[in-house]
Amino acid sequence: MLIMSPNYFPLQPSLWAATAVAPPPSTSLNERLKADVVIIGAGYCGLSTALHLAEQGVNVVVLEAEEVGFGGSGRNGGQVIPGLKFDPSELLKQFGEKRGQELVDFAGSTADAVFDLIDRHGLDVPHVRKGWIQGAHTTDALKLAERRAKDWAAQGVATRLLDRDETARLLGTSKYYGSWVDPRAGGVQPLSYARELARAAIGAGVRLFTRSRVTGLERVGQGWRAAVGAAGQVDAERVVICTNGYSDDLWPDLRKSIINANSFQVATAPLPESVRSSILPEGHVSSDARNLLLYYRIDHTGRLLMGGRGTFQEPDPTRVDHWSHLEAAVAKLFPQTAGIPFEYRWCGHVAVTRDYLPHLHEPAPGVLIDIGCQGRGVGLQTRMGQAMARYLVTGDRDALPVVPSGIHTFPLYGLRRLYISAVIGWYRLTDGGV
Repeated sequence: MLIMSPNYFPLQPSLWAATAVAPPPSTSLNERLKADVVIIGAGYCGLSTALHLAEQGVNVVVLEAEEVGFGGSGRNGGQVIPGLKFDPSELLKQFGEKRGQELVDFAGSTADAVFDLIDRHGLDVPHVRKGWIQGAHTTDALKLAERRAKDWAAQGVATRLLDRDETARLLGTSKYYGSWVDPRAGGVQPLSYARELARAAIGAGVRLFTRSRVTGLERVGQGWRAAVGAAGQVDAERVVICTNGYSDDLWPDLRKSIINANSFQVATAPLPESVRSSILPEGHVSSDARNLLLYYRIDHTGRLLMGGRGTFQEPDPTRVDHWSHLEAAVAKLFPQTAGIPFEYRWCGHVAVTRDYLPHLHEPAPGVLIDIGCQGRGVGLQTRMGQAMARYLVTGDRDALPVVPSGIHTFPLYGLRRLYISAVIGWYRLTDGGV
């Protein structure tokens, strides 16, 4: 039997929790059930997989240790950006013409997956789709922007290169040398999106249980048994694990195969119109090309949100200084916000793999694991759920964007805080100031 150790993460008061739609009704599991598939984790990937399985007549149970969207799905910046860390030409070089192009096509469709679901199911999710601007903070970053724009243009995307003046107009800051625009991207209220995905899944027949931490997985006959506390139990033919940056010891070494980096965020009070009209005036979302990138947008309530990396340790919600680097970035990028207070500060975990690519694992018959959102989880994990559902129904491995691989841990995992802190320190030096 595989035992899951307790692993709780405090939830800071967030903008998303304050403005999200109500969660769908749910209860804890205190009975014995049978299903075709049991899914562990009610984030984007788990819920998308469940929804697309149920729509094909599969009997699905979802078990969530906390609440819907408790992990990264309810704590991210809400930016829906297609693509991966690597550009199309890099993926084609790494994986070859056929497999590489399939991965490029998959990565390019991730934003479509989100906005198509919102439209198809009429999800009550504040959203905008005006494109993503990646600002270039150095001349080298400007060359990177030019390359990326050309790379995606070769794939048929209507990218645009912006000079310094146009970048300043569309972002509201003069700190960048130029930028490029990907028109496929947009933004959502991320917790509302998770909750509405859950509502759609339940409507399709999925049985969803929250506050139902899986305390063990056991092979029983040709299937699996997921134990929940003293009385809960689900027997299923297949198990799908979608815990990403909040993975623990449910499956051996899974937690050690990622760095669950912190992504810090702050949000201002609603901006007065005189300021609001000067920052991202056409509704774009943005992140820049730094190694320790800054990402920002205006949400549906008119607040400016700024996100980025911070301490590797779990932040203390009572320590405002843990978010001071982001507040300083807002002041430098957008001096027009002077005097506007910050009302929300929160943090979520990002699952980063060793090769910066999403990973799938099949470590035992009937077990499928998804891990590695790389900071683009809204679109990536929604689309991954669609692909996983198709694979589970058809058995066709070509439905998967990446070939399932073995679980490989980070070297010297126990020292990860030290070496990641050293890397972050180096990036701060080499990225330059805002």
